[in-house]
Amino acid sequence: MVSTIALRKEDAFENQEPTATRGEVLARYRQLREISKRHHSGALEFLSKDAIIHHARRLGLADGNTLILDSMDVLTLAFDLAIYTAPVGRSRAVDRYARSARFAPGSDEALVLEAMRNARFAVVLVQDRHQSAGLTVTDVFRNIDLWLVDEGLEMSLPVGTAFATRYFTPDLFSMTAGVGMPVDIDVLEDAIRAAPYLLRKAPAEVPDDRRFAEALYRASIADGTMEGIAYQDPTDDGDGA
Repeated sequence: MVSTIALRKEDAFENQEPTATRGEVLARYRQLREISKRHHSGALEFLSKDAIIHHARRLGLADGNTLILDSMDVLTLAFDLAIYTAPVGRSRAVDRYARSARFAPGSDEALVLEAMRNARFAVVLVQDRHQSAGLTVTDVFRNIDLWLVDEGLEMSLPVGTAFATRYFTPDLFSMTAGVGMPVDIDVLEDAIRAAPYLLRKAPAEVPDDRRFAEALYRASIADGTMEGIAYQDPTDDGDGA
């Protein structure tokens, strides 16, 4: 399956001509990102300490009830799994939060929350810088081209980089859910070997299995990929039109 993904056809990114300047796109992105941060904070209130520890243990980040971390940033991976995934028959924290929230239909808050509930985990390949802002990337398992706006990734990821993330699409562009890491073929193969049941799935179905993200996170931590990665907002406004 891994070799099939590596040899997939790389279609050119197609999108409408942008009608907004770089500054306008980034202003909209920042507005939606602030809303998504508030939603993530709200969803965390629907998680117990035991749920976080459970996911941390699954990732090798805890021994019993004690966290073993070189950096608090890596705990973001456990939060991601706890918010966006759940075993069959159990509800996700993001859905429990959504049921309690009261936002006006059609508001940006409602729009972003619904997009977050439909977020997808993916391995994406950077194809180019987008002509407005952000990146053009390909979701390699689903073979879908995306316009991904993320100021930190735009500054740090060269063309040709493979990156694992969870993304949602609240506007014409997609955004990350605030987590991710670069991946190479070795880490990807380690994750698949650790979760052989994924080999029975079609490539497009693999990232929809909640266990794939966990396996990839665990392999990246074990490989040392997460060392030196920090999640933070860029300080450069970068919004020249």
